[in-house]
Amino acid sequence: MPALVLLGAQWGDEGKGKATDLLGGSVDYVVRYQGGNNAGHTVVVGDQKYALHLLPSGILTPECTPVIGNGVVVDPSVLFSELNGLNERGVDTSKLLISGNAHIITPYNVTVDKVTERFLGKRKIGTTGRGIGPTYADKINRVGIRIQDLYDESILTQKVEAALDGKNQLLTKVFNRRAIEAAQVVEELLTYADRLKPYVTDTVLVLNQALDDNRVVLFEGGQGTLLDIDHGTYPFVTSSNPTAGGACTGAGVGPTKISRVIGILKAYTTRVGAGPFPTELFDADGDALRRIGGERGVTTGRDRRCGWFDAVIARYATRVNGLTDFFLTKLDVLTGWEEIPVCVAYEIDGKRVEELPYSQTDFHHAKPVYETLPGWSEDITKAKSFSDLPKNAQAYVKALEEMSGAPISAIGVGPGRTETIEINSFL
Repeated sequence: MPALVLLGAQWGDEGKGKATDLLGGSVDYVVRYQGGNNAGHTVVVGDQKYALHLLPSGILTPECTPVIGNGVVVDPSVLFSELNGLNERGVDTSKLLISGNAHIITPYNVTVDKVTERFLGKRKIGTTGRGIGPTYADKINRVGIRIQDLYDESILTQKVEAALDGKNQLLTKVFNRRAIEAAQVVEELLTYADRLKPYVTDTVLVLNQALDDNRVVLFEGGQGTLLDIDHGTYPFVTSSNPTAGGACTGAGVGPTKISRVIGILKAYTTRVGAGPFPTELFDADGDALRRIGGERGVTTGRDRRCGWFDAVIARYATRVNGLTDFFLTKLDVLTGWEEIPVCVAYEIDGKRVEELPYSQTDFHHAKPVYETLPGWSEDITKAKSFSDLPKNAQAYVKALEEMSGAPISAIGVGPGRTETIEINSFL
């Protein structure tokens, strides 16, 4: 029963979509287990580029069944917009399955997200403004709306009214906004019910039965390890658990069924939004990484902050996720540098620290300690095996592997579907 978890080992945007798509032909199910349309994957198939926000990357592989698990928060309008876009391009989306226990991002969740972020001013977190955090807050506060609620209008109305009791007080008395009418929200949500119904099922049962039948199931995390609500750079994090443990709760599969955990590492480091970033570059090298790597958020459209590879956070990701393998992406972006710095430790208050600081204050003050590795100038996008890479590129990969604490089993040498070197099979 091969069950694999594939997740970001940095701050997200590491290239999880390509890795998931690479495995798609060998995988029976691809499952999104957390997050919402605040995550984005770019997948290149031939000369076609697809930007996915909410849908699992497996939706582009005809043999694969894509699944949105119970841990995901779903904006129905975004879901249907994405499905329509794929259908117009000839992609069959009929196999999609959605958990009836997944929570719905309601219009008032989006409103609360936007006005709260504006209210914070300079203290803002850097959310995408898509209602993700408020929806997860409703879930924890037990006033959330689940997809299954769309099929009982009485229950739906009661839940919306209960959720708006407090939110309207906040909107009118704190933010000076107009109150939201429950009846309008219910009416809008009910318009999605019929179209959603063919996709909605007990995905926990489906996935466990699939594993019992020795089908291959891939659990796909959104965002990245350092954005995990428990294990990330809090409070500059997402509202769910993209780490490996989130796959169990977000899909309803026990930890004993997980056979492999694959971390996606970019050959350098990027981050979107606010928060500490020790290796961030503010010079020509940072601009070059951003330009050559095409570092613009798939979902947000924001330029990504760029910096050199950080082995400290890679080791941390290995530890908190129990990583068995790494997929190293965008190695080709580093072509052309004579020397490439790699952060091997931090300096905090004059002391060398080789593991991620427990204290938020310490991490904010961490300064990178670099080792410099020789670069390469040869084009590597046509490389088909590890031995095809220039010697310095091979040495760079081996150094990152040793520093990060898990074997690098695949390397991305270009954006295309076939531009990948597979060292060890994930299956």
